[in-house]
Amino acid sequence: MEIFFSYLEFLAKVATVVVAIVIIFGSLSAMRRRGRQSPGHLQVKKLNDFFSGLQRRLELSMLDKKQAKKFIKDKVKSAKLGKLSESGRARVFVLDFDGDIRASATDSLRNEITALLNVATKDDEVLVRLQSGGGLVSSYGLAASQLVRIRDAGIPLTICIDKIAASGGYMMACIGNKIISSPFAILGSIGVVAQLPNLHRLLNKYDIDFEVLTAGEFKRTLTVFGENTTEGRAKFQQDLEVTHELFKNFVSNYRPSLDINAVATGEVWLGVNALENQLIDEIKTSDEYLTSRAKDADLYHLQYVNKKTFQERVGLTASATLDRFLLGWISRLTQQRY
Repeated sequence: MEIFFSYLEFLAKVATVVVAIVIIFGSLSAMRRRGRQSPGHLQVKKLNDFFSGLQRRLELSMLDKKQAKKFIKDKVKSAKLGKLSESGRARVFVLDFDGDIRASATDSLRNEITALLNVATKDDEVLVRLQSGGGLVSSYGLAASQLVRIRDAGIPLTICIDKIAASGGYMMACIGNKIISSPFAILGSIGVVAQLPNLHRLLNKYDIDFEVLTAGEFKRTLTVFGENTTEGRAKFQQDLEVTHELFKNFVSNYRPSLDINAVATGEVWLGVNALENQLIDEIKTSDEYLTSRAKDADLYHLQYVNKKTFQERVGLTASATLDRFLLGWISRLTQQRY
């Protein structure tokens, strides 16, 4: 135990130094940004050009010099004719949401949606390439509310899931008029979880007191260091059940065909099984869907980019690394592998 406490003391010192460095960098960053907050900007890229560019590159590589010259001449001619005939084509606005535990991508998503709602009509389509294993309830509730704005505007919303849309990720996905998934994407996890360690008995063993003072019977239900009570546990469980019920009602509202009690068990399904359970509407990758739409519609990829300071980039990199590390170990422990 002496070695254990020496190690804890060492970790405490390291943590103190790290926190001090973060505070200093944060303070300096705040001072530099004060009074000169620079707004982000919206980047728009036409995906039709990207797809056709890939095709042309491959076709050219298979031709000799003379054939390539004729090929380029024909493409230029057809492109000019295409510009005259494509004015009435449908439009698809493509957004990406790569969710972490805090749904940090919501800030960009809300600006992208605000921009497209000013120009999109009911004849257009919004496609969201969604990837998220879920996270904080309030954060994903806000992210889902952004997609609701699209549904409320009457603009068709398609959700494409190539890897995972579970828990808060599925809360967002279920808002789509159509949900498309790759065959082995992970979907579902319509449940709520909360867990924390309790060190009360360890502190008690070494005569260390930890006082928790509250005003209000359930201001604090479960704690890490204090003694947890039966009443506190019951209240905490009740709060989880209430949140779960709200989650179920939200999903049922947007996918009424679901047998919500059968799928809201916290389980996850792979794409092919999710289709059987009506969690999704079609098995297809986002690449397959977009390349097929590019034949008869103009695809515009929207990305709202914030200019970040050096300190913010360092912080985000550290946070993303920690998220990947934790999620990586969780997936190693809980997911099937080939």
